Amino acid sequence: MDTPKQAALLKRHRLKPHLPRHVAIIMDGNGRWAKKRHLPRIAGHRAGAHSIREIVRLSGELGIEALTLYAFSTENWRRPKKEVGLLMQLLKQYLRNEVGELLENNVQLKTIGNTGDLPLEIQSELRKAMGATAHCTGLKLVLALSYSGRADLIHAIKRIAKKAKAGHLHPEAITEKTIGQSLSTADLPEVDLLIRTSGEFRVSNFLLWELAYSEFHITKTLWPDFRTPHFIAALRDFQGRQRRFGGVESIVGSVTSWAR
Repeated sequence: MDTPKQAALLKRHRLKPHLPRHVAIIMDGNGRWAKKRHLPRIAGHRAGAHSIREIVRLSGELGIEALTLYAFSTENWRRPKKEVGLLMQLLKQYLRNEVGELLENNVQLKTIGNTGDLPLEIQSELRKAMGATAHCTGLKLVLALSYSGRADLIHAIKRIAKKAKAGHLHPEAITEKTIGQSLSTADLPEVDLLIRTSGEFRVSNFLLWELAYSEFHITKTLWPDFRTPHFIAALRDFQGRQRRFGGVESIVGSVTSWAR
């Protein structure tokens, strides 16, 4: 149920109450933002961190349940070693500097992806930040780090295969729910809205299973320039969609149980 503060915020931004439960964002365009300004690429990533703070805060204030940010893909390891090193340092700074902000806004930090690939100091900072925010009951902020949608599906299939081999699961009993519960996002609502910045039309190996019935919002705005007005525009776009999930009746809001 909306709080008076949330209701006032919805009214101010001319939003309807039925917001997406789970928003995922592909934060694209940091490098192009820096290039346009004749700055090093890392400057774009630093600027993008300000967008993260604003969107996380707004998501929590609006009462959105989960926000998943594609922060670092497995493919990103192919970037120049110097750039990857600077990105890891930026991630460490973010984790150290933003815990207070997350706690103040009742945000719980989570991760998906193969975080074991990250430098040990980053893994340590992640554990500290997640531990500090574990009791928070508001927005779930999910950072996809060293993440691959295909790899997550492979891991899910292996988990299911082990259960079947051990005799705990009959192959005929495997359903969509079985697979969904074996993914790293099992404890999150279905993704209702995917936002991609910088105007690219691709999912880039992100949440391949989870995006099955998501609404897509593509904006040409580069991620460092993405702020409250852009996020509100994406939410209004979502609220104007007619969601059928393969059926006939028009449904607005999250995926219903029969569609899972």
